[in-house]
Amino acid sequence: MTYYRQQGTVPHKRHTQFRQPDGSLYHETLIGADGFAGSHSLLYHLRPPTAIQALSLVASAEVVFEGVGPLRPRHFRTGGRQRLARFRAQEEAGDRKEGDREDAVTGRVPLLTNENLTISIAMPTEPMSYWYRYAQGDELLFVHSGRGVLESQLGLIDYRPGDYLVIPAGILWRLLPEPSNEQRLLGIEMRGHLRLPSRYLSPQGQLLEAAPYCERDLRPPALPAPRDEAGDFEVRVKARGRITRYCYRHHPLDVVGWDGCLWPFALNIEDFEPITGRIHQPPPVHQTFSGPGFVVCSFVPRLFDYHPQAIPAPYNHANVDSDEVIYYAAGQFMSRRGIEAGSLTLHPSGLPHGPHPGTYEASIGQSRTEELAVMIDTFAPLQVSADAIALEDDTYAYSWASLPVA
Repeated sequence: MTYYRQQGTVPHKRHTQFRQPDGSLYHETLIGADGFAGSHSLLYHLRPPTAIQALSLVASAEVVFEGVGPLRPRHFRTGGRQRLARFRAQEEAGDRKEGDREDAVTGRVPLLTNENLTISIAMPTEPMSYWYRYAQGDELLFVHSGRGVLESQLGLIDYRPGDYLVIPAGILWRLLPEPSNEQRLLGIEMRGHLRLPSRYLSPQGQLLEAAPYCERDLRPPALPAPRDEAGDFEVRVKARGRITRYCYRHHPLDVVGWDGCLWPFALNIEDFEPITGRIHQPPPVHQTFSGPGFVVCSFVPRLFDYHPQAIPAPYNHANVDSDEVIYYAAGQFMSRRGIEAGSLTLHPSGLPHGPHPGTYEASIGQSRTEELAVMIDTFAPLQVSADAIALEDDTYAYSWASLPVA
């Protein structure tokens, strides 16, 4: 994070005696990035957060990949179909059990991965009955649809469609969806930490006037009253290719106060202010976050280019150093045909790509676009999962040749 926050009650001096009303000590916990050399927060608990009563292995978290095939543009139709494909595979393998729950973690379907990140889709139907920690890096969730609460050690964030939910490594969290609406999430697990782009920041870390969003747009968690409860509380930790279940004696949300610069937050894509120009602007103007070996960009409703000879549709381009992934959330994407809400495209490095036939010409004279999409550019090649293959539109690679020219 880029700035300091304090919530609840904390002592005047860190790492000093901080006593509860009965005279016992509160228990201090440091959660930090980059060892002890990066952003961090200090949490103060009623009870030590270390009392493990039982532990067990839940499952392997390895992703099954497709075999080596021809390099090609790819289109995956994830809208409403990935759970069916996953359940069918589970049933065939005999792994699906009666009463299996589909929450924001167990319902994830990994689609694309490399050494830096894994991109997945989830359509949770249940709240998480446990808390979760991803120990290898930060997580980014894009809420395509649905409302609910992101609950963490540091507090509660109400989420809504269009929210990016940024969850730092080491934070315990769970997603509690409202039961009355469909939930659809795009997720990124990364092996490292998510940053705000450095060119948007002053040397002191403040978002600049030229940045497309500011600190007011970042919604922090609100800390509720601490939970002083004994029992059997489940926490699942994903690390080193597996998920382990830990049962603790005390409620994990017993924090009376915290302070620091490391905390989960929400940023709604509608609060991203687009940068426009007289001629077509390159993708970096849409950049929203920077991660280890990748960037995240937001395509939002905006005015088109206003040079009298402008061509608003993007020009053909070759991704020499990156794979390009676009998740289409809403609207009419100006340069693509055959795309629907929930479509995800992959344009691998080494191949030029661009607008579909006719869309380049049709964009001339258009004044604005209503598209809403998330782009992820990775600087290491992506592998495609077996789950993704079940959702692939096999005709996409030929669509530039098969579509009529307007």
